[in-house]
Amino acid sequence: MDTSENRAEEREPGPKKPRRRRWAMDTRPLRRPAYRRLWSSTIVTAVGSQLTAVAVPKQIYDITGSSAWVGAASLAGLVPLIVFALWGGAVADAMDRRKLLLITNSGIAVTSLLFWLQAFAGLASVTALMLLLAVQQAFWGLNAPARNASIARLVPEDELPAAAALGSTVMQTGQVAGPLLAGALIPVIGLPELYLIDALALCVTVWAVYRLPSLPPLAGTAVRRAGVKEIAAGFRYISGHAVLLLSFLADIIAMVLGMPRALFPQLASQTYAPYGEGLALGLLFAAIPVGAVLGGLLSGTFSRARRHGLMVIGAVVAWGVAITGFGLSRSLWVAVAFLALAGVADMVSMVFRGAILLSAATDEMRGRMQGVFTVVVAGGPRLADVLHGTAGSAFGPRTAVAGGGLLVVVVMLVLAAAVPALRRYRV
Repeated sequence: MDTSENRAEEREPGPKKPRRRRWAMDTRPLRRPAYRRLWSSTIVTAVGSQLTAVAVPKQIYDITGSSAWVGAASLAGLVPLIVFALWGGAVADAMDRRKLLLITNSGIAVTSLLFWLQAFAGLASVTALMLLLAVQQAFWGLNAPARNASIARLVPEDELPAAAALGSTVMQTGQVAGPLLAGALIPVIGLPELYLIDALALCVTVWAVYRLPSLPPLAGTAVRRAGVKEIAAGFRYISGHAVLLLSFLADIIAMVLGMPRALFPQLASQTYAPYGEGLALGLLFAAIPVGAVLGGLLSGTFSRARRHGLMVIGAVVAWGVAITGFGLSRSLWVAVAFLALAGVADMVSMVFRGAILLSAATDEMRGRMQGVFTVVVAGGPRLADVLHGTAGSAFGPRTAVAGGGLLVVVVMLVLAAAVPALRRYRV
């Protein structure tokens, strides 16, 4: 019989969650088996991909003795990445995303195996390396939109920020641990084996993707071909949805105006030379990824927020303030602290921009939105390298960095005030 005592017992709240749960990483998406498989595979490949990212420029420099060739190789990878990310977004909206992930991950794995074969055989051909890099980046451009767009089909909408935080934290951890591991392994096992480790790690990814459920276009979605028309439709879709356009602009503002990595070598050799140029350079490059990882580990403090637009605006402004502080710092340790804070802000921005793209776009457009997202993320820092390198030569590195940070704050606040769609967006 249902007595009042029983009903009171049912209404009585359970034990309070430990205080640390309020700030610790939100792991709810890992309860979803399909997402857990996809995320677990990322743990392995996040480090493996960084081994190849270190090995390719190292091998090119060993062959040529020229940093110019290393830069040319970066450009050789960027062009196919941009082209195939845009096309890959359209493909991801037109076919089963699981099948596309299987094809592209297998292609990346085969490319890594070919990297190993050419290095093992002592081919010493820059042309071969650049061709392989172009092919690998083309496969990655096809892969990334499908992978990111699939997340919205694997977790509910209220867990999208948490899923984004989990994925971004793993990738940032790979950017820290991968290069360190590569530096430790090259003297021990040699450079060719780095490629082989990456190829083996990608086999884990292929197996994890194979175990995902089928992810075809949703019922009722019009059958389409993945061509120029569909890519153009994606850009029209962005122009008609202010919150999506503003989320892309927010990242462009932060990265193009405020990413100072091109000036790290000059700052290490001049401003922070008393600390040791090598130590300073390593700390400057590591500080932002380390901050991003810390932000991810503490993402419980923000991943449950519902005003996603305000979180993006606040994160970009915080990034600009931190970069300004870095530019004004004469102490290396203060500079590293500001860069780490910038990394935390970048993580918050990534989490909520990713969540906005997945929640504000319809499923039939998510692949194309992720394709544009991939191009923005890849292209923004490279444009920043040109801008900051030029400004640093003209005005000095510290002035260029601090000025860029201030520009980020001003432009983001003006944009948020002028176009309210982003600051009003919530889920």
